[in-house]
Amino acid sequence: MKAQTKFLIGGGLILATVGYLMASGIKETGVYYLTPSELAAKVRTDHSFYDVGMKMGARVVKGSIQRDVASQTITFRVTDGVQSYPVVYRGLAPDTFTDEVDVVVEGRLQPDGTFRATTLLAKCGSRYEASPTQGGPRV
Repeated sequence: MKAQTKFLIGGGLILATVGYLMASGIKETGVYYLTPSELAAKVRTDHSFYDVGMKMGARVVKGSIQRDVASQTITFRVTDGVQSYPVVYRGLAPDTFTDEVDVVVEGRLQPDGTFRATTLLAKCGSRYEASPTQGGPRV
């Protein structure tokens, strides 16, 4: 067998192995990112979607936050304006976590319809907006 043939076979095996490892790594670490409406549609079509790890982006419903300081448990509702879900999170919430803030929760939807979050991220868009000018624009 020629050296060039051996080189091509070896290169092909290496490429196939790297491709397999990349595909399996993406499959294992890939996470769904859904809105509440998209999640509701997925659950309606696929009942095995419960207990699947995912991230959900939504807005906290005003007045829904309840904190249990003793167990460090926070319960609240999130919505995208169409669909809403109750969320249970155990841990410390970010300082920016308040009513009507956009959040990303990572966790699993339970069969009872509650989203059990393991990670809670609160977005803070106001920090990056231009401050309004006093008295209108200057000419």
